[in-house]
Amino acid sequence: MKRIILTGGGTAGHVTPNIALLPRLKELQYDIHYIGSYNGIEKDLIEPFHIPYHGISSGKLRRYFSMKNFTDPFRVLKGFYEANKLIKTLKPDVIFSKGGFVSVPVVMAGKRNHVPTIIHESDITPGLANKLSMPSATKICCNFPETLKNLPADKAVLTGSPIRQELLTGDKEAARKFCHFTSQKPVILVIGGSLGAAAVNQAVRNILPKLLESFQVIHLCGKGKLDESLTRVEDYAQFEYIQKELKDLFALADIVISRAGANAICELLALRKPNILIPLPANASRGDQILNARSFERQGFSIVLEEESLTDEILLDTVHRLYQDRDTYTKAMSDSGMQNSIETIIDLIVRASQK
Repeated sequence: MKRIILTGGGTAGHVTPNIALLPRLKELQYDIHYIGSYNGIEKDLIEPFHIPYHGISSGKLRRYFSMKNFTDPFRVLKGFYEANKLIKTLKPDVIFSKGGFVSVPVVMAGKRNHVPTIIHESDITPGLANKLSMPSATKICCNFPETLKNLPADKAVLTGSPIRQELLTGDKEAARKFCHFTSQKPVILVIGGSLGAAAVNQAVRNILPKLLESFQVIHLCGKGKLDESLTRVEDYAQFEYIQKELKDLFALADIVISRAGANAICELLALRKPNILIPLPANASRGDQILNARSFERQGFSIVLEEESLTDEILLDTVHRLYQDRDTYTKAMSDSGMQNSIETIIDLIVRASQK
């Protein structure tokens, strides 16, 4: 039996593609282990799948001044020592990394122990964690054709993002019951990401009374970001985070408002959901979400609103325009020809583990 180590963490986007690979890996009878941080979101997300989980120390390399910049390198070194020890003990045939800073010591320890390692970059431009991991990688998967020029030619493979197949099997009626909705009005799904998006949350809540005149709203607002004053508002359902019922909520949604994380928007594409993207602004990120969103806009999949210029009137008008033109966006996504990338990535894993 071949053994694989999956790694990635920090946000749900660094975990859910790994989860998408699990059914095929199990079909192929891989012995699957997961390495993440001690208590990161990845631990909670992986736990329901009953896969051996190994926690290691994790730090973060910041582009801005923080006192943690003086202590986190020691956490990273400790993480490398722990990952190296785990790899020596587990003796995996292959490692697959979805990124995030917890994955860096795992990938580097993999190279030190001569274990072939495949990493996946979701965004158009590689993040710092994956930049650090690239020299240790055997192959580098990516989502966007634009990314290939930023990767070593002998390692780069255009695969797209693995999408959890369960998302394609949602039940509208189950979602209606779960949210206490009716069939009288269309549904907007608002997704702020696993950690929530304060600006998106506030923008939606500012226009909520007007939205509810025409729509029902499902709001995934992030941990600790519920608004208790809205708990009993009719046609509005808010949740910190949803996992099991997410497929049903997607099935019920007519349109989606979302940040522009690569994995999230690839899920919207696979589900053919017309969407408004509000990317994380450049002053709060490295600008990757803006590039992701503009790529989808060029392809006719999305309407993009910049957070800096977002007003109540603009958001409300855009919601109505998107809903009115929703069939145009659905057709563009259907005509894109983009398929799920699971089999392409699984083939790379199988080839690597046979060496």
